[in-house]
Amino acid sequence: MIEFHNAGYGYGGRELLTEMTLSLAPGSFHFLTGPSGAGKTTFLKLCYRELQATAGRVSILGQDTREMGRDEVAQLRRKIGVVHQDCQFLDHLSLAENVALPLTVADRPRDDQDLVDLLAWVGLTEQIKAKPPELSGGERQRAALARAVIMSPDVILADEPTGNVDWEMSLRLLQLLVELNRMGKTVVIATHDMHLIRQAKSQVQARVLRISNRRIQQSGADL
Repeated sequence: MIEFHNAGYGYGGRELLTEMTLSLAPGSFHFLTGPSGAGKTTFLKLCYRELQATAGRVSILGQDTREMGRDEVAQLRRKIGVVHQDCQFLDHLSLAENVALPLTVADRPRDDQDLVDLLAWVGLTEQIKAKPPELSGGERQRAALARAVIMSPDVILADEPTGNVDWEMSLRLLQLLVELNRMGKTVVIATHDMHLIRQAKSQVQARVLRISNRRIQQSGADL
C-alpha cells in the first residue's frame, strides 16, 4: 500500500526524518506519535506525495514516487483522503458544496443522495446548508473527514484530527475513523493524544509508529 525503503527527508542542510523502512499494509490502522516538531506532518506529506523523499524510496499504491509526473500525482491523490490539522473551507460555499469540492475538481458527477447520506454519517444533516463560519470546531472536523472520504479513497490520513475538539468529539471522530477501517480503508492518524490511542484499543487492532531521533519506531498491535 505505502512503503518506505530507507527513506528520509531533509531541507536546508537539516535532516528531519531518516532511515525509514516500513510498510503500511492495505486495511491496516496506524497511530503516528512523537513530540511537536518531530516530523509527523512531514511523514504524512510523504505518504501522499505532497513532499518527495530526499533519500531512499517511497512507493504508494505500487508506484515509485520518484517516477511520478504531475498527472500521476493527481490521480494518486484521488485514492488518498487527507484530513488536515487546519481544515480550510471556502466561506462563501455551503457545507455540502465544500464537502463535494473534490468531485468538482476531479470532474466527477455529484450524487446528491450520496452526499446527504455522507453528511448524515458524520452527523451533519442539520448543517447541510450552513456556511463554514457558522460551524463549531467539531463540526468543521467532521466536515473535513466527509470531504476526505467523498471520493471513496483507499487510504485516510488524518493530521491531529482531534487536536482542537473536546474529548466527547474526539471519541466521535475516532469512531468514524474506526468504521472506515472496518470498511477496508487504510487509516493513519497523527496524534499526541495517548488517551485517544488507549481508547482505540477496544475498537481496532492498531499499531503505533513513534518518531524519535528522526527515525520511526514501530510498536506491536497491543497498545
